[in-house]
Amino acid sequence: MGRNQLKLYSSQQLAGMGQQTFDGMKAQQKVSSKTVTNQFVNCVADAITKHVPSSVFSGQWEVVVFDDPQVNAFALPGGKIGVYTGLLDVAQNQEQLAAVIGHEVGHVIAEHGNERMSSSTLIGIGMEATNVLLQANEIANNNLIMAAIGAGVQVGVQLPFSRTHESEADLIGLELMAQSGFAPGQAVALWQNMAKAGGEQRQPELLSTHPLPTTRIDNIEKHLPVAMKMFNESKNRPQCKK
Repeated sequence: MGRNQLKLYSSQQLAGMGQQTFDGMKAQQKVSSKTVTNQFVNCVADAITKHVPSSVFSGQWEVVVFDDPQVNAFALPGGKIGVYTGLLDVAQNQEQLAAVIGHEVGHVIAEHGNERMSSSTLIGIGMEATNVLLQANEIANNNLIMAAIGAGVQVGVQLPFSRTHESEADLIGLELMAQSGFAPGQAVALWQNMAKAGGEQRQPELLSTHPLPTTRIDNIEKHLPVAMKMFNESKNRPQCKK
């Protein structure tokens, strides 16, 4: 990725958190019982996860389809993938679903969860220290100052980090889907579909955790020549039926 990362947690700690979170979600949310849907999602996920480095996760990935209309998916450390049925209305074929799953697995490969948790931990410590300092010196309106600092941290640190993570995961996912034999150009179509599903009204990019669809499409298109080379060199051609 070409940048330094702050990582305060071990892989074992993150895998344990991922397992605990996933078990909780399975207990609280409805899991799809539709055979065709589960086979389709598992087919795409299996093709993608075969190309995840063993240093990231070397076991069998667990894939669960949640029966929920939200257009979303996620991957967690420790080999966990969740896909919501609402996503399948937007991801119209195996390639577009592969773009999403590749993206989510890309977060795990890049250890973005570790980085976010580590950053939040340090920000929390820093904010508490600042608050103690303000109180110790009896600074007037210290609550307002702390609120302003909090907003500045969110806009200046946390949100740009989130957008960086999303862009990195897009490109990792693009390469993963290409290596797996899914036509990478369909990632562009996916984000075009996402833009339509999101409607016209959205936050300015500066105040969003995700890049605008147009931004991520531009980044993906710039990286397509690299991904297409990987795709053409791949002997894999999955046939996952929706």
